Amino acid sequence: MRFTHLNDQGQAYMVDVTQKQPTVREATAHGEVACSAPVMDALREGAVPKGDVVAVARIAGIAAAKKVPDLLPLAHTIGVHGARVDIELKTDHVFISATVRTADRTGVEMEALTAVNVAALAVIDMVKGVDREAYIRRCGIVAKSGGRSGDWARTLPGTTV
Repeated sequence: MRFTHLNDQGQAYMVDVTQKQPTVREATAHGEVACSAPVMDALREGAVPKGDVVAVARIAGIAAAKKVPDLLPLAHTIGVHGARVDIELKTDHVFISATVRTADRTGVEMEALTAVNVAALAVIDMVKGVDREAYIRRCGIVAKSGGRSGDWARTLPGTTV
């Protein structure tokens, strides 16, 4: 197996995408924040002391998708042309889905994953005062399209959509 971000000497480097043609690309990631029953009730009632958790998490996720090159040293700076973060309140968890789109030379999988994870962190930040045991689980890419490798999809084990 060859890792694309390692040269022949095994050193990390940024892959040169200069010669690649821009194409439309999309990636979707899912994740969950497990919360206690009282916190899930407070979320549904809009009664979390820090405010509108869903709105804050959604905006945090969108903003995070645009900051990936600042966080991942080998990620390319690309145009994030669309970022959507959807949040659903389930029975015992907050379900987060992020879809990111671009027309660029490299994919947006890291942008989608970052959007989900930062949205999840925002949920935890907003509820930690009332639920210290809230935690992030089952985060991963569930679909991607475009680029040389084409379309790909999967269902994360144990997820409920």
